[in-house]
Amino acid sequence: METPNIAFEYYSENHELTDALKAKIEQRIYKLAKKNRDITGVSVAVQQTERSQTPHAYRVRVVVYHRPENIAAVEVAPSVQEALLNALDSVERQVRERRRKLREQWKRP
Repeated sequence: METPNIAFEYYSENHELTDALKAKIEQRIYKLAKKNRDITGVSVAVQQTERSQTPHAYRVRVVVYHRPENIAAVEVAPSVQEALLNALDSVERQVRERRRKLREQWKRP
């Protein structure tokens, strides 16, 4: 089966995502989308929090444009990479759970 056509969108206010991080994101999303056509795009936003409680923390929001409903995860961590990997883990878990529920429609009341 061919690689799905997925649009990637990156946004960062204070921190530039490295090519290595972008490659990691794309690799994990393509692996998640393998043999499926339900993912059409991904948006990644990185913001540095500016509160006194967390002066050196980053908030990462990952939105997967998934049919029939979009899936999002937001994580806050001291480093961009840690927040990004945690958000990707959460999104992957949600996508797998959504697919499982759609496959097992007969279990619905």
